[in-house]
Amino acid sequence: MSGFEHYQQEIADLDHEIHKYAMICGVDLANRHEIDACLRDHHASWADDKARESLQGLLVLRIKVETEMIEQGMKPPPLVPTMG
Repeated sequence: MSGFEHYQQEIADLDHEIHKYAMICGVDLANRHEIDACLRDHHASWADDKARESLQGLLVLRIKVETEMIEQGMKPPPLVPTMG
C-alpha cells in the first residue's frame, strides 16, 4: 500500500467505488449483514456478475487499508457515515 500520508485519499477513492458498485448490486452498505454476506458468500455465477465480484474485491481491499491504518495508529473513517 501507499505511505500513511496517502491513506485518507486511498480510503476516499475506495469508498467512492464501493458505493458505486453497492448501488449497482443492490447491497445496502448500512446493513452489516449484507456486507458480510458479500464478503463471505462466493457464488459460481459471480464470474458472470462482474459488478458483485468487483464489490467483493473492493471491500477486501478496504479492510486491508483499514488494518494498515490501525497499525499506524490512525482511525479509518466509517464506510457509511453515521447520522448525528
